[in-house]
Amino acid sequence: MTQGIDLDVLAEWMNGEGLGSGALTDVTPLEGGTQNVLLRFERDGRTYVVRRGPPHLRPTSNDLIRREATILTALRGTAVPHPEVIASCSDAEVMGGAVFYLMEYVDGFNPTVTLPEPHASDKSIRRQMGLNAADAIAALGAIDHVAIGLESFGRPEGFIDRQVGRWMSECESYSRFEEYPGPQIPGLEAVAEWLEANKPVSFEPGIMHGDYHMANLRYSLQGPEVAAIVDWEMCTIGDPLVDLGWMLATWPDENGAGVGMPNVTALSGGLPSAAEFVSRYGERSERDLSAADWYTVLACFKLGIILEGTHARAFAGKAPKPVGDLLHSITLALFERAVRIIRS
Repeated sequence: MTQGIDLDVLAEWMNGEGLGSGALTDVTPLEGGTQNVLLRFERDGRTYVVRRGPPHLRPTSNDLIRREATILTALRGTAVPHPEVIASCSDAEVMGGAVFYLMEYVDGFNPTVTLPEPHASDKSIRRQMGLNAADAIAALGAIDHVAIGLESFGRPEGFIDRQVGRWMSECESYSRFEEYPGPQIPGLEAVAEWLEANKPVSFEPGIMHGDYHMANLRYSLQGPEVAAIVDWEMCTIGDPLVDLGWMLATWPDENGAGVGMPNVTALSGGLPSAAEFVSRYGERSERDLSAADWYTVLACFKLGIILEGTHARAFAGKAPKPVGDLLHSITLALFERAVRIIRS
């Protein structure tokens, strides 16, 4: 058993799927940016990656993995860079309660934690990396989700109207954690009111990644191409411009400082400005970008509230205090950015 993956069970299931024979070798845990488990391994000369929920499953873990497998399968053959699904197992009984899927291994690197050559030495490559991130998410937003079989994947009706109330309710729910003093977030109410008063009157539904930032991209080792968008567990059918706002909420400023965890590529300089990122997205998309600031403020608001949840859990001893404090500081920075955008 490796991180909740019974390799003997996996091998037997693969036999039934016609996916090679013999032992699974070179088994290596991978970092996936979430609590979900990723293992890379070899069989019959082919490299696979298996993905399942965390070793201690949450109530929604299996549903999220099933959704990932569904969206990644549907994206096969599109222009969106993504890991290719090889096969999936939606029967939780096979692996002791956890569903899972197999995908192709994407060779590349996470640009927030490392910057290999030639990227490290070439500012023009880093600039193109940023522009390619805009291209990748514009390609996702351009897909007709109905045409690829995702018409029932989400609830796009009223998506924008639900956002502020949904996340304010989430924030209020943190009061259930003992010792949590409530959200000490300057600007929380003002940002919520501004979002409600300025929301777009309409949008074109499409596929949303739901957590689009540089840590969820893998870049080619040879150049600036996005090899794959990863971690699709928050994907839904909604307003794709939320993904644009999500990236802008954490995008580095002119000094290379972004909102969130340290970003090696951002600190190295050379990425396009936020305005250039929006312009590039506009070149690749037919969507109306006149409310780009609204989507950025929404992303700051939503992401800040999500991170505050860990801060609240830390008060109750359900998360490490240093982690809770760190994420709370990021929440404050996100709301500071939202207020600056509103005032500008």
